[in-house]
Amino acid sequence: QVQLVDSGGGLVQAGGSLRLSCAASGRTFSSYIMGWFRQYPGKEREFVAAISWSDGNTYYTDSVKGRFTISRDNAKNTVFLQMNVLKPEDTAVYYCAADRDINLGTIATISPQFLQYEFDYWGQGTQVTVSS
Repeated sequence: QVQLVDSGGGLVQAGGSLRLSCAASGRTFSSYIMGWFRQYPGKEREFVAAISWSDGNTYYTDSVKGRFTISRDNAKNTVFLQMNVLKPEDTAVYYCAADRDINLGTIATISPQFLQYEFDYWGQGTQVTVSS
């Protein structure tokens, strides 16, 4: 059974950095797409970034390009989201997600607010708060 455990959230000032981690277990993830989503209060989860576990290719939503970097450590079965130059509008609960049936090409064609429905497995979420 797939298990994803998110960690690394916290409180940081605007302009600061945080690194989120997602420890994955229960499967061989070489054919999976791993993603990060975030959820604002009262809103749907929206897509932030994704990485192909097999080749390391990545895709980002426009609002985080140049600031956030998604990466993976194959040996540790862990996916990271390095978040730099954080802004107050980045404040949200961040979730790790995994899916075997989607690819980055498809992700690029789906609106960020609908991508959550394409992913089958989710972490428990970690709160990121950016103060101004």
